[in-house]
This record gives sequence, structure tokens and C-alpha cells, in this order.
Amino acid sequence: MSSSLDDAIHDPAAQPFLPLLFAAWDDGDLTTKELADLRSILAATEAGDVLVAWLDANDPPDAPALAHLGQHVHEQFDEVGLRTPIELGTDYSPMAASPLAEADLAAGPFGPARALPKNASAITLSPLPDPGPSAFDNDELAALLDGPHRDTKQRMRSILSQPRFQYQYDLSSDEYRELVLGWARTLADEGIGLLGMPESVGGADNTGAFIAAFQTIAHHDLSLLTKFGVQFGLYGGAIMRLGTAPHHAAYLHDAGTLATPGCFAMTETGHGSNVADLETTATFDSSLDELVINTPNDLARKDYIGNAAAHGRSAVVFARLLVEEADYGVHAVVVPIRGASGRPMPGVRIEDDGHKAGLNGVDNGRIWFDKVRVPRANLLDRFAQLGADGSYTSEINSSSKRFFTTLGTLVGGRVSVGTAGVSAAETALAIAVRYGTRRRQFGGPGQEITLLDYPSHQRRLLPRLATTYAYHFAFAELVESYIESERDPAIDRREIEGRAAGLKAYGTWHAMDTIQAAREACGGQGYLSVNRFGSLRSDADVFTTYEGDNTVLSQLLAKSLLTGYRSSFEDISPTRMARYISQRIGAAITEAVPGVGAIGNVTSSTSHRELLVRRDHHSTETLALRIKARIDAGNDPAEAFVAVQPHTLHAARSHVELLVFDAMHRAVSSCQDERLSSLMADVLSLYALAAIERDAAWFLRHGSLTANGAKDVTRAVNQLTSDLRPHARHLVDAFGITDEMLAAPIAL
Repeated sequence: MSSSLDDAIHDPAAQPFLPLLFAAWDDGDLTTKELADLRSILAATEAGDVLVAWLDANDPPDAPALAHLGQHVHEQFDEVGLRTPIELGTDYSPMAASPLAEADLAAGPFGPARALPKNASAITLSPLPDPGPSAFDNDELAALLDGPHRDTKQRMRSILSQPRFQYQYDLSSDEYRELVLGWARTLADEGIGLLGMPESVGGADNTGAFIAAFQTIAHHDLSLLTKFGVQFGLYGGAIMRLGTAPHHAAYLHDAGTLATPGCFAMTETGHGSNVADLETTATFDSSLDELVINTPNDLARKDYIGNAAAHGRSAVVFARLLVEEADYGVHAVVVPIRGASGRPMPGVRIEDDGHKAGLNGVDNGRIWFDKVRVPRANLLDRFAQLGADGSYTSEINSSSKRFFTTLGTLVGGRVSVGTAGVSAAETALAIAVRYGTRRRQFGGPGQEITLLDYPSHQRRLLPRLATTYAYHFAFAELVESYIESERDPAIDRREIEGRAAGLKAYGTWHAMDTIQAAREACGGQGYLSVNRFGSLRSDADVFTTYEGDNTVLSQLLAKSLLTGYRSSFEDISPTRMARYISQRIGAAITEAVPGVGAIGNVTSSTSHRELLVRRDHHSTETLALRIKARIDAGNDPAEAFVAVQPHTLHAARSHVELLVFDAMHRAVSSCQDERLSSLMADVLSLYALAAIERDAAWFLRHGSLTANGAKDVTRAVNQLTSDLRPHARHLVDAFGITDEMLAAPIAL
């Protein structure tokens, strides 16, 4: 075959037919009859002997020969670009048009696989296209997304875009930890760590700005985010919220400037999220006016503590306060864990947790305390005071209420982690959508289609983009509610705590789903470390268990909903009870008779909300009735609640998705630019319809949708993804992630 290849390449009469020969074999699907027909036609040409040698079914060209021929064809016809073999051959020699046409017919139609690309690498990744002018006010959308703390976010973007914050890969854990520590020190030097601290210690006393900074860091490196959160949010925040003025004066400035790297030592190996049953003890020794911190067994060790393995010098340790024979429950104590030399303090044992699935720029570790003594004054005593004589006083008499009040001051962690999850989803979508506007594949002969123009690709990314927008606005409202509750102690925090639990759970679950979908949407390029999906997926994964396991938090929200449900029937009047019974009868008829009470027009925002409201109310109500039925049957209330956990999770998700809808609806209503308002209304509709479509079985079972209505929902989702495709690039650019922070080459 090598000799016949050389003969063909050097025979001028054979040249017009070489693209056809190459495509015929490269396509790999010619039948024996097609080969015979080609041999018959080409044998009659001037170069028949040379060409026929290439069409022997018993002696096909091997891979090197075929590659050599392909290279020759590309070199010879490079200037004509993307053409089919028949077009190339005819361009080369018009006289060959007739036999080429006959040969083309004999070989069957040439499809996309037989098109000859001029330069495959250039086609695969073209330059990032200019998105052109948007159809709405970009500045208003960016301002809407940034919210009231836009100045802080813009400042953070400027800092994080500096060369010193450039990503580095293939680092050892020790190198990565030192890099992240250096980044954190830079942020501290810029005053970012003091944003949420009181003015009395040099801080800005601006919780909103602190959370805005945290949210923006989440567009960068999530190990830095975690280091930042542990140091300034958890360690510093615990001292600020659980301590009093003497503690603030003694610790907060050094915490906010990173002069004293600190730890938040709550979690224990044996109890995880069950903080009420922690076993570490803080026993008061009145003879020396000291607290003795002790780890009674190996399962009581503090575990997964950020800053512990390498950098931490001090820790806020959560322990059971024991005074003589009394156990006053979990309290927080400041405990030095390392001296100036960096070696553990006497009685303190520290162990590295080791390499993790992600966040390896954070030095997580385990800590044991062997009768470590600290002054009584190290007890953080905002909610309970311990006198030198062992007297214990608190304005909150109930130990249970005192415990939950203590934990309630730390709800900001859930708020912050939830916002960070949304930021991670925004980063993934920005990379995937940008790449989807430049990457081309498949299509007709000589042309390929941009990925984002495929309906399947739009379906993959744009509903998740709409959902990310909706969660962004829901968390923005939650942040402001949380800040207001910080300012006004009279505000009942229970609703905020429940909302924070639910949004954190479903927001971070959404983030993980979105990151994975975006990775897959970028194919093999998405699997390269430099394009960031690997680290995003690995690092954000732990958000689903940070600040409380998501399943546990979902149940926490459900309990909050049940409390509200119960209170709504306290002192109920006969009129209200009659109305309730009437509604229950109506609901029963709706479920029993298909089509009765079903929503007809699924395209209006009013109908979207009506469907979400129905599901929310019904899920909470039936959850309460299921629990009541079990209690009436003699089951323990706790056992009754556990028995209905699947319904609990559905009720929580239904409530969160309604909360998110309402939050974005309020954001849309605030738009001044009519074109932006119209676009955001479409984004909101896509979020709602995608949520309804995911749970279509429930809406069908309960009579809120007919079969045709469910089909209409799917059609509407398809139409909205198509309608939003021209705006996709502008929607992700509005997140404000700089190229330096985004960093993924496929998105730049």
C-alpha cells in the first residue's frame, strides 16, 4: 500500500480524487458493493490503476498510510477551508467533475464525518466571542446583584485580582497551606478581617460588609474562603457574640488582624452536629479560680478544626461547664493551644487530620485537652456569668433556651456558607456559559454548531442559571434580615434561624448539582485542573455538611414550620375552624377528581406562585397530620417525627422553593429598566417552572396539574431556555467575577 500511496500522491491525474479516497476510508462505513462500484468508475479514469489500488476490500490502507494521505490532502487544499471531498476535487480539476460525481453517488452521500476540516484545533476552541450590547441595563443588573454592599464587593474584586492572588497548582498540602495563610494575611492587612468587629477594637462594625467580602472571596479560592471564615467569622465572631467587653478588648483586635490565628473548637468526633451532647468538660476549680479543660475519652476529641493542624494559637472551645455537682451545659471558653514558638501548650495534643477530598489549603486538625487550666475570666459570659465563689447566674433561666440562644448567635455561619455556595455555582456557570459560546462541534458538512445553541445544552445550564439567580436574591434578603436581627435584640430570631437552615441546605445542594452539570457541559476541558471545576467540586462539597448537615438542617426547618402550624391553631375561633375544614374538603376533592382545581394556564407568574403555595401548604399540613396520627396511636413524639422523615424533607424543600420564588419576585419588582424587568421576569419563570417540572409527579398526584398541563410546563421550560440563550453571556458576566478571579482558560 505504501508504494501505491506514493504513486497516487505524485500522479497529477489522481489528485482530484484523493479527497474522495481519504474520506471514503476515513469514514469507515463503505459496503463491499460501494467499493466495487467505486473501483468500476475510477478504473476508467486516466489514473485508474493508481486509484483502484486504494479500493481493495482485502487490502485496505493501514492507519499510517491513511494519516499520510490525510496530511497530504490538507496541505494541498488548505486554502479552500472547510469543504466536502467532492467540492475539493472539483475545485482542483473541473474536468474531473463528472467521474467524481459518479463516484460520489456510488459511495453514498457524504455526511458530516466526511467533511474535511481545515484546522480542527482552531475550530474546537475559537476566541471568546464579544457578546455585543445587551438588551437591558447591565449596570442596573450588576448593582441589583451586588446589593447594598457593592463598594465592598468591588474592593474585594480589586484585591483578589492582584497578581499575588494568582492560582497555583500541583502544590503540596504544606505549600498550599502557606499560600492560603499568606493570602489571608494580605486580606487582614487590607482591613477586611476587621470589617465585622466593633469600632472599640478598630473594626468597622459592619456585618453586611463582612458577609459581602466573604461572598466575593467564594468566587476565588475556597480554601482561602474557609481560612477567612474560620479566623474572622467563627473564632473572632464567637468571641464577639458570646463574650463581653473585657474579652473584646483582650482578643478581638488580634483576631481581626490575624496577629493571633484562632480556631473554633466545637465539633467532636463522637457527636458531630449534636452539640448538646458534647463531652469535653470545663470544670471550675474555685481554689485557683480556674477552669480545667479536659477531653474525657477519644471520641470527645475536637475534630476537623480549621487552623488547628499548623497555624492556630488560640481556640474557642465548647465544653460542658461543671461547677461542683452541677452541669450547666455547653459554654464557650478561650483556650491557648500553642505558644510563641508554635509548639502545643502543656496538656494540649494536636494531630493533623491529613489530606482531604478538598480544601487542602486549610489545616484541619484534632485537639485533645489533658486537664488544661485557664483563668475563669476566659469563660465567654455574655449569657451566663460564673463568680469566683462558684455562683452561676444567667438572665436565661432555662438551660435549653440558654443553649439555643448561644447557638443562635452563630447562625451567621449558615448564612455565610449559603451565600458562598451560591457564589461557587455562579463561578461554575460563568465558566461553562462562556465556554459554551465559543466551543463548536458537530453540525452539517463544513460547519459546527456553538454548544450553547444546542437545546440540550441550554436545558443543561440555563434552568440552573435561573435557579442560581433566584437563590442569590433569597440569600440577599436573608443577609439583610440577619443584620437587622443583630441590631435589634427584640426581633424574634427563630424564623430567621429556620430560613437560614433551609436556604443553606437547599442552596448548597443546588451549588453541587450546578458545578457537576457545568463540568459535564465543558467535556474534557472541564476535567483539567486549570479550568477549576475539579477544585470547585471538591472544595464546595463540604458546604453540604459545614455549619450543619443539610439533611439535619432540612428537618430543623420542618420543625420550625410545624411550630408555626401549631401556633396558627391556638385559640382558633369557630369561624376560622370552619374555614379550615372547608379548605380541607376542597383539597380532598382536588386530589380525588383529576382536573378539578388544576391550574390551567401555566405560563403566568401568578399560576407559578399558586402551584408553589399549594404544594407548600399541603406538604406542611399533611406532615403535621401524619405526626399527629402517630402520636394519637401512642408513639413517642420524637419517634413519630423520625418515622415521617421523607415527608419532612419534602415539606422543607417545598417551603424553601416558595421562599426563593418570593424573594426573586421582589427583586424583579424593584427593577427600574423595563427591559431588565421583563428579562428578570423570564428568569423567574424559568426558575419556577423548572422547580415544578422536577416535582411534576406531586402536582399530578394531587390534582394541581393535568397531564396536558404537565406537558405545557415542559414546553414552557424549553421555550424559556431558548429565549434566554441570547442573554446568557450577559447574565453570567453580571456576577462581576473578574477574569483574574475566574482564571479558567476556557472562559477567557
